[in-house]
Amino acid sequence: MKSNLKHLKNTLLTLLIVLIGSITVFGQLLKLPDAGTNFKCMAGRIIGNTEIGIHWNAPGVKDRAGQIWGTPVAYYGFSVLGFGSYAESPWRAGADESTTISFSTDVKINGKDLPAGKYGFFIALYPDSCVLIFNKNSGGWGSYFYNKDLDVLRVTTFQQKDIPTLTERLNYTFSDQTQNAVTICLEWEKWKIPMKVEIDLVKTTLSSIRSQMSGAMGFDPPSMESAAFWCYTNEVNLDQALSWINTAVDPSFGAIKTFKALALKSGILKKLGKFKEANQAMIQAMSFATAMDMHQYGRQLLAEKNIDEAFKVFEKNLNDQKGAWPTNAGMMRAYSAKGDLKKALEYAKKAMLQAPNIESKKALEISIKTLESGKFL
Repeated sequence: MKSNLKHLKNTLLTLLIVLIGSITVFGQLLKLPDAGTNFKCMAGRIIGNTEIGIHWNAPGVKDRAGQIWGTPVAYYGFSVLGFGSYAESPWRAGADESTTISFSTDVKINGKDLPAGKYGFFIALYPDSCVLIFNKNSGGWGSYFYNKDLDVLRVTTFQQKDIPTLTERLNYTFSDQTQNAVTICLEWEKWKIPMKVEIDLVKTTLSSIRSQMSGAMGFDPPSMESAAFWCYTNEVNLDQALSWINTAVDPSFGAIKTFKALALKSGILKKLGKFKEANQAMIQAMSFATAMDMHQYGRQLLAEKNIDEAFKVFEKNLNDQKGAWPTNAGMMRAYSAKGDLKKALEYAKKAMLQAPNIESKKALEISIKTLESGKFL
């Protein structure tokens, strides 16, 4: 009996040693939920093609209102935190593990350049200002092993204090978003610590387009047309845009033979100063144009102050379409641009009889009143 008991003890001891060895070699075998004292959080936002991601652990104020800022909870400046760390460290901008923030493209933080990447995010707090710190080490535990030599950017911001509503759990929020910027705020207790993130929308979009066009989309004529149109609209990358639209209208690639595509080719050529080729492309485009295509093209020329060319387009549209809608409305605009109010009013009244919907009739009513008052459109 004693022999069996001894054997059992030895067996259990051997299993325990094996288990401890497994943990030492392979790390934690089972991941369990933590106690939940500090909530694990994440937040993100996309601006243009730029993805922003923030991960943090959110402590609570609990019963410490008025005892957060400038105390050991969220201390001012830099502090030696101990526990084997002798570095002077800023606040971790959260709790537990390091707060991290990532940007998929280059950005500006409060006007200062920050390359794309994932960063450990820290804040040096002061009574009336804060220094935001973006550090290459994004895998640390808090700021215990902070190394200033790994800082990529330090930038100053100014906190808002004594916010009327108390924020119990530390939170990161996004506000004031535009096409190329957003404000991120750390909110906790009665403080808000903001930073403005800005992107170069044209640069990042062009980079994304080029990347997409290097894949399967580079064989797709509609995608080529879309890429070329974006470049034309933003007046960038025009040589490559011309290559894309040339390929899109090439018969060997399915040849998009539409007014829109060929007019786009003409427009790009014009921006590149190739006026003869641009005119040839537009002549080809007009052979595929609908009445509305020609009308819109005429209005575009008017917007560009190219009145004589616009008049020719409106007149051609009137003749080719035998006076169908919206050719009379086009002539109304053409004569108004020429300064002939009498003729403009004549065509406006003809257009009114053809108006296909209430919106068009209302617009023409306004145009007629304007012309009758002696004013140009």
